[in-house]
Amino acid sequence: MDKSSDELHWRETYFILFPQDCRPTIQQVQKALAAANARYQIKNPAADETGLLQSVFVESAEDHAAVEISYEVGDAVIEQNLTWAKELQSQIPAEKLQQMMIADARLDLAHYERVPSANADSPVDTAAFGGEFDDELGAEEDVFDMLDPTCLLTVVDTLAELTGGLTIDPASGEILN
Repeated sequence: MDKSSDELHWRETYFILFPQDCRPTIQQVQKALAAANARYQIKNPAADETGLLQSVFVESAEDHAAVEISYEVGDAVIEQNLTWAKELQSQIPAEKLQQMMIADARLDLAHYERVPSANADSPVDTAAFGGEFDDELGAEEDVFDMLDPTCLLTVVDTLAELTGGLTIDPASGEILN
């Protein structure tokens, strides 16, 4: 399959909250991600003048997925963290609440699905599913590429461990670690 014409479609964004003095270097991030899965393709690494992570793009062909990672810091991050802390204070342990409130930096992890551009916006063609049903689940040529969340989950776990951070899924409002 020629991936050069594929498109990346955004699926979700997770955040890892942590104190800015725990910000990793780009080399630490690359090393940790390579150790987590040697097949990840790490692209466009960017660091500040001291080598600290700014952004990086991680792609996993086998999962049909990619994760764009960017570092954020500032008043907007602190305000958002305090808002989440107020919303979640009755649902999470005190230690996680405190961790959220002292975090002044975060990593934004945008999860993307790789979709063939010809299929990106077109309706599903039921004939593509084999038309008639066989006793088997499908022929070998009827293999469909599907998004696998393994890439996102591995990247999230790796970076949360590296930063000592707290992972939040803003769509569900849940703390993941």
